[in-house]
Order: sequence, then structure tokens, then C-alpha cells
Amino acid sequence: MYAAGHLATRKGIKHQNSTTQNPQLKYFFDVKKCKVCPLREGCYREGAKTKSYSITIKSTEHVEQEVFQETKEFKQLAASRYKIEAKNAELKNRHGYEKARSCHHFRR
Repeated sequence: MYAAGHLATRKGIKHQNSTTQNPQLKYFFDVKKCKVCPLREGCYREGAKTKSYSITIKSTEHVEQEVFQETKEFKQLAASRYKIEAKNAELKNRHGYEKARSCHHFRR
């Protein structure tokens, strides 16, 4: 169902090609209804042939991270992060520590 209460004509799952992206639920709507809908401004683009809406299906890791980001501990850590980022920027820009040329001597 969409903002104006219209039901989707069909639904599908879009699986991403890479393993780093989450799948999406994709809903498709009837463009004829969108053309006459009073809520079409900002939703329907004039002349569009299709109308769809996608919702990302989050993995459990993403959901757990969202919960952690709401904690007091995370907010305290985030508040002090600027100090660390400033030091990293100084090392990179003023002292020439950019990308590592190689890291073969760290291998065991």
C-alpha cells in the first residue's frame, strides 16, 4: 500500500549481485492511478512509464548496529572521535603517511 492507499500491482525481490549489498523488496504500482492521484506531487514524475518503491531488507548485523548507535556508550565514543580523526589527518597530510606502498614485511 502506498501513501494514497493504492495497492501495488506486483511485488518482487531484487537480489544484489555482490555479497556486500542487501536484497530489496520492490513494489510496482499502476501509473494510471498515479496520474490522477491528488498526492502525486513529489511522488509521481510526469511522463513516467512505471512507478516503483523499494525497501531494503536489512541483515541482522545492520539491525544490531542501529540498536548500538542509539546507546549512550556509542554517543560518547562518537563525541570524542573528532580528536582521533584530526590526528590521523595530521599524520597523513603533514607527515606524508598516505597509502602503504607494501605490507609484505608484516606477513608471517
